[in-house]
Amino acid sequence: MLRIDWRSPAAYGDIRHLPAAGFAWEYLRRNDEYRHDFQTIALTGKPGARQLERFAQRWGLRFPERPRRIA
Repeated sequence: MLRIDWRSPAAYGDIRHLPAAGFAWEYLRRNDEYRHDFQTIALTGKPGARQLERFAQRWGLRFPERPRRIA
């Protein structure tokens, strides 16, 4: 588990330079429920599309769509 003094301004110095997506990731990756859900999916080997969709919806994740054809 991450151990920082959340009251210390020094712990947040780099955050001012993060884009919104980077800030969201820093917040999300510290969430115990997210980490549990991610670990559950990771341990399944190759998760199905429905499982990934539920995971993405629960956590507000969006992934770029893969192209169907190579140009």
